[in-house]
Amino acid sequence: MHEQGFSKVLGSKDVLALAFGAMIGWGWIVLTGDWVIAAGSAGSILAMALGSIIIIFIGLSYAELAAAMPETGGAQIFTARAFGPMTSFVCTWSLILGYVSVVAFEAVALPTVLDHITTDYQVVFLWNVAGWDVYLTWALVGMAGTALVTWLNYKGVENASSFQKAVTLVIVVVGVVFVLGASVQGSAENMEPLFNNTITQDSALPSFLLGMLPVLMVVPFMFVGFDVIPQTAAEINVPQAMIGKLLVISVIAAMLFYCAIIFAVGYALPHEKMSPDILTTPQAMEAVFNSPWAGKVMVLAGLAGIVTSWNAFFIGGSRAIYSLATAGMLPRWLAYIHPVYKTPTRAILLIGGVTFFAPLLGRKALLWFVNAGSLAIVLAYLLVCLAFITLRIREPHMPRPFKVRGGLPIGILAVLGSAIMLYMYLPLSPSALVLEEWLMLLAWVLLGVSLFRQRKQHLS
Repeated sequence: MHEQGFSKVLGSKDVLALAFGAMIGWGWIVLTGDWVIAAGSAGSILAMALGSIIIIFIGLSYAELAAAMPETGGAQIFTARAFGPMTSFVCTWSLILGYVSVVAFEAVALPTVLDHITTDYQVVFLWNVAGWDVYLTWALVGMAGTALVTWLNYKGVENASSFQKAVTLVIVVVGVVFVLGASVQGSAENMEPLFNNTITQDSALPSFLLGMLPVLMVVPFMFVGFDVIPQTAAEINVPQAMIGKLLVISVIAAMLFYCAIIFAVGYALPHEKMSPDILTTPQAMEAVFNSPWAGKVMVLAGLAGIVTSWNAFFIGGSRAIYSLATAGMLPRWLAYIHPVYKTPTRAILLIGGVTFFAPLLGRKALLWFVNAGSLAIVLAYLLVCLAFITLRIREPHMPRPFKVRGGLPIGILAVLGSAIMLYMYLPLSPSALVLEEWLMLLAWVLLGVSLFRQRKQHLS
């Protein structure tokens, strides 16, 4: 048993399933058609590949630090050692917003899946949020899913991990079958146009690069999840060097999966048949196998993705909250490990309670959380990469079981990549956040400042 009260029960397969399942959520079902429409078949694959390379550099920075400091909290531990408590709080508080935004998104994605099977269950109209009609029964589906995932995580990481492995396998099998089928049944003519641009505002960027921005902008959200590995390091029962390797492997596996799915959709389905109002990936699966049941199987694979992502971010988010509480930067009562289940149950219940009501906001409002959370995630990535460089310079002799070759150049590339992605969300960028998303970020910042000041005064 770990000295903090956690149990070391996660093996290599558990860790891979946790990180890969976290990254491969519902987005590849919902957004692939939008990516191809926005950037073209080749443009969307190129954009995903370029964004993935940036994530790999960031992942390498995380991998070295996670292997060197295998403690619960991950980014909080790294940045505290490099910069002290204030930067550590900013980094971890940003990550928590990212985790909570994903959990909230999945609570809305669950009834969205049901919408593509039947809408007859939607009764008792509540209100309209951002043009979306919210029905009580629709919201209750997401609430029930939140309660179930909360309970699963409350009962122990071993149970949650076993569940994660089984459901992740479903996603991989369906994805491989789809890609192989599309390669045989599809046509190169369907890939036209290879590059596209749906952004109309003036920009100094070439048209094909401008078209890639909508895809690049969602890359941080699509890949958030590999950082769940450092959050659970105290529960991982593998050699320290392997922790870093598993993290990098999970990122590369997610990159290959996303690029393969984009290719399969573009190869299987002509652009004129794609619509933002239709789930393009199930539509492409149906076209490949010429059966409506094939589309339903793909929707079920998307449901599996919802569950794996939902489950993983409950795990990661609860450990991030626990680490801040342990460091005295959040209320101490959140630094509680259940004596039987060995999980941070109060942190788990807090996330469950906050996101339980997310479906009441409707689908469109939750996209604001996704975009605001993505910016917060990129900020955390930037701070971790800066910590990687700082510790390489300040503590060159720190034991590093997994040491990245060409460490400083890799760290610099990771910092530059993070900064570029951060710029995409800022004003003057063609893909800047909208007002509602800035207000959500401001509210989160103000809450964080209030909590940090209260704890600082209490400790002094």
